[in-house]
Amino acid sequence: MGRTCALIGLFLALSGCGVAGTGAAAAAGGASEAQQAAQAHATEERVRQQLDNAAREAAAQRAGAEEQAK
Repeated sequence: MGRTCALIGLFLALSGCGVAGTGAAAAAGGASEAQQAAQAHATEERVRQQLDNAAREAAAQRAGAEEQAK
């Protein structure tokens, strides 16, 4: 019983000064950072694909121009 009262008192004290809210905000911030990292990775992959496609197209154009020059 005494332990339960102590825990309740501790919880009330911490919730009153905002420490409990800080923990929740930190957890939400961590999830947000993970989501941002995933989006950044997806963007990086998309840009890499676009660069690869552009390089292939440029190579094909060069090959075509060289073929016409012969």
